[in-house]
Amino acid sequence: MTFPQMMIFGILALTMALFLWGRLRHDVVALAALMACVVTGLVPAADAFAGFGHPAVITVACVLVLSHGLQQSGAVDGLARNIMPRNAGKLATLGALMGLGALLSGFMNNVGAMALLMPIAIQVSGRLDLTPGQVLMPLAFGTILGGMTTLVGTPPNLIVSGFRADAGLDHFGMFDFAPVGVSVAVVGVLFVVLLGWRLVPARKASSSEGFETGAYLTEVRVPAKAKAVGMTLRQIETDLTGADAQVVGLIRNEVKMIAPHGGRRVREGDILMLEADVEGLAEALSAFGIKLEEQGSSSDRAEKAEKADQKDKSKAKAKAKAASDGGKDAKATKSSDKDAAADKAADKAAGKAAGKDEGGTEDDDASRREDDIVLRELAVLPGSSIVGRSASDMHLRSRYGLNLLAVAREGRRPRARLRTLKLKSGDLLLMQGPVEVLADFANDAGCVPLGERDLRIPDARMAVLSTAIMGGAIALVTFGLLPAAAAFALGVLLSMVLRTVPPRDVYTAIDWPVVVLLAALIPVAGAMEQTGAANVLAGLMVETVAQGNAIVALAVILIVTMFLSDVMNNAATAAVMCPIALGIAATLGVNPDSFLMAVAIGASCAFLTPIGHQNNTLILGPGGFRFSDYWRLGLPLEAIVVAVSLPMLLIVWPL
Repeated sequence: MTFPQMMIFGILALTMALFLWGRLRHDVVALAALMACVVTGLVPAADAFAGFGHPAVITVACVLVLSHGLQQSGAVDGLARNIMPRNAGKLATLGALMGLGALLSGFMNNVGAMALLMPIAIQVSGRLDLTPGQVLMPLAFGTILGGMTTLVGTPPNLIVSGFRADAGLDHFGMFDFAPVGVSVAVVGVLFVVLLGWRLVPARKASSSEGFETGAYLTEVRVPAKAKAVGMTLRQIETDLTGADAQVVGLIRNEVKMIAPHGGRRVREGDILMLEADVEGLAEALSAFGIKLEEQGSSSDRAEKAEKADQKDKSKAKAKAKAASDGGKDAKATKSSDKDAAADKAADKAAGKAAGKDEGGTEDDDASRREDDIVLRELAVLPGSSIVGRSASDMHLRSRYGLNLLAVAREGRRPRARLRTLKLKSGDLLLMQGPVEVLADFANDAGCVPLGERDLRIPDARMAVLSTAIMGGAIALVTFGLLPAAAAFALGVLLSMVLRTVPPRDVYTAIDWPVVVLLAALIPVAGAMEQTGAANVLAGLMVETVAQGNAIVALAVILIVTMFLSDVMNNAATAAVMCPIALGIAATLGVNPDSFLMAVAIGASCAFLTPIGHQNNTLILGPGGFRFSDYWRLGLPLEAIVVAVSLPMLLIVWPL
């Protein structure tokens, strides 16, 4: 063993020890391993950061952005309803999700399959009362298992097929991998669904927020052709059970009914008063095709602004006339002062909302506002100038360009309509509008923004666009028109242009510690290959363990390949192990196809670490996982893969 080989083994051992220790962040450990390789000369300094341009890193980052677009637009809600079994239990839902992921991975890039289903997994985890990671890890492993079933399912299969052709045995066919691959995939999926998911640590996602706002009260209008039209309130409430939402009132022809009878049928134009948290509200809107009553588009606001301004002027004249008559008492004067303060704040924010800021035209500002419309949660502080006033009193929509979408209040449930509800100290407001205007409103009106978290209101147009972009990127990869990195990067570009993912969200949607982890370890894995350390490890295992026994040698090739794929790129692992497998088969005088298939299976089964496969890396942040969490499910799953694949290899590809 050469000195460079000993150095890379030492660095890898120390790196794995630090990962398992868990006291340092995984990206810090990965960067330390990279720097150790650079300092010792194992990785040239000029190539130290080449990993940041590696296709695997670009693919992971772009997939996270596209998945964010699917989630925020509401596309995932519709996909989940149409694909996943409704009101099913944990086992049925996990089985459907993993089975679908495995099936898709057999005929498309398994990273693309994971990207498509990952938002659904995050969403159903709440309904199943599981953490996101407890659904994401089974899904990731299911997509990896499915990839080994066909020639195009995963890059290692194509590499193995290429080595077979180079050896003069022709390429493997499209479904030559299926007999062994399908057997392993089916048994692996069944194990994870029935038992394995319980081994996944229940951790909070890294993006989880540390506060709960409780239930909001909001109003939703039932438009024409909505699914809710013709349904009874009882049917709607039954479907809303999983969303933790309930109907608390019905408004028809401006007549409000509190606690309406469950047998009453919903009509077009009805307004339902819903009590739900933000996530439940989004699910309800998407499920029934209804929309928030107070959520006006920019065109709606423009149409109403002129009328509202005329009303404002009329009220101002009436106030002036009343004041000149001297009919105001001290309390009214105090109230007038408060109104004046709030109106002053309104004028300031309305100036920005109307495009009157210095340094920009009205059209430019209007375009900017449309791009920067966001949802924010604000808490009303004691002494706020908006206490005792309603959205109608403040003319939020016409003067600010803001919408009050919902209100959460401790104590008894408000009975007034949302637009006429008098606000109180301690109320939580769900508001929609331009970022800067919301900030000005919060500052001037005496409100404090709550910590930012993902808030979304489904948008049918954006849902269609984001789905089309993701589908198009996956199609480009599936049909071989573009590499995965280029196809998904093109998808991100289209998402930014079409605003399915606002430009401000592109970089926040990427889990940067995961990107650094992967980018830093790619050169380290390359050093293991270039120094010959991988060949030394494989050769040592075969010589010392197999000792001339073909079946034992086959098992060793499979296990060593699996181990290497946990610390190296799976394509690189296949490229390293194929020549070794062919050499051992020639030495023993046995069928080389058995050994090549063992390499294909082993290279596709990286379940012990987050760096062995891109799908494992994708779930690291959303699942809140540590580096050492993967082996708890991954180790027994790899043992099952060995137990199933070895007999199948001997049956289908006899020695």
